[in-house]
Amino acid sequence: MSDSTTLSIPVLAPLIEAGVKQLGANKVRRRPGFDDVLVLRKPDWIRVSIPSGNAVATLKSKLRENHLVTVCEDAGCPNIHECWNAGTATFMILGDVCTRRCSFCQVASGRPKPPDAKEPDNLARTIADMGLRYVVITSVDRDDLHDGGAQHFADCIRGIRALSPTIKVEVLTPDFKGKMDHALAILKTAPPDMFNHNLETVRELYRNVRPGADYDWSLQLLQKFKAQHPELPTKSGIMLGLGETREQVEGTLRDLRAHDVNMITIGQYLRPSPAHHPVIRYWTPEEFLDLKAFGMSLGFAYVASGPMVRSSYHADRMAAAAGYVTFDESKRTATIASAS
Repeated sequence: MSDSTTLSIPVLAPLIEAGVKQLGANKVRRRPGFDDVLVLRKPDWIRVSIPSGNAVATLKSKLRENHLVTVCEDAGCPNIHECWNAGTATFMILGDVCTRRCSFCQVASGRPKPPDAKEPDNLARTIADMGLRYVVITSVDRDDLHDGGAQHFADCIRGIRALSPTIKVEVLTPDFKGKMDHALAILKTAPPDMFNHNLETVRELYRNVRPGADYDWSLQLLQKFKAQHPELPTKSGIMLGLGETREQVEGTLRDLRAHDVNMITIGQYLRPSPAHHPVIRYWTPEEFLDLKAFGMSLGFAYVASGPMVRSSYHADRMAAAAGYVTFDESKRTATIASAS
C-alpha cells in the first residue's frame, strides 16, 4: 500500500473481516445502513471504570466559568473520569473548532472564531487554582492563523508560569503546516518543558486518516524543535486499529527515533461515532506489551503502550518514569532534567 492510497469502504471491508478472526463471528455485528462494513464489538479489555466520587461535574463547572475547553471532553477520551477525579486535565486552547477534518477525530471542524485574548489569563488562573504541578496544553489545528497559533501557545505558557512558577508545561501542538519555522521561532521565546506532536498513524494511512496533514512534515517538526532545544524531551503518539500492519507500526517507531523523538505513546483507536473511521481490529494487550518492548529496544526513553493509553494520559507519570521530571511530593513541585 503506497502513501497515496485512499482507503474506501470496499477496501476497508476485507481488512475488517480479517480483524474479526481474533474475536470470532459472534462478537461482530453489522450496523444498519452500512451493509458492507462490519462493526467489531469492543473486547473485554476495552473497559472504562468510573471511580467513586468522580469530580467530572465539578471540574466542568469550573472550566465553563472560565470559558475553557479540554480535549478530554472534545475528543471523547475514555480516561476522562480517572484523570478528572485525580484533578488533572489536558486543556485545549484556540477554541473547539478545527480547520482540518481527520477521519478519526471527534472535534468539530469548520471556520473557527478568532483567538480569545483573555484565554491565557483565564487558563493560568484556573491552573493555579487547581494547584497543578504538571499540565498539558493542546489545540485544534488553526490553519487560518498566520502562525498556526504559536503566539497563543507562547502567551499561555508565559501566563501559566507567571502564576505557577514551579509548574512544568507540556504542549501537544498541531503541525503548523506551512508555518513551521515561524511557529518554532515564536516558541523559542517561551519554550515548554516537553514538546509533543502526534504522528497519529502510519505513513501508508495518512491520506485517508489525516487529510491535510503530511507524515514527513510532522517528523521534521519534531526533529527541528529538538535541534533547537536539545536539552528538552520530545514526544509523539500513534493509534492502532485503523488498518495498519505490525511492520508499518515498527517502521513508524523507527522513523520517530531517527528524528530524535524521546518518548512515544501507543493506544487503541476507538470510533467516536458511525460517521468516523471504522475500527479495523482491536490489538490485544499482549501485542501492546510487545510493541513497548520493541520501542524500548530502539532507544526511546519511555514507551507507554496499551489499549487505553492516550497521548496525554498520565503525562506527568510518563515524564517522571523517563527520568525527565522529578516530583517533590512534600512541596508539590517538579524539577525538569535535561534530555540531551
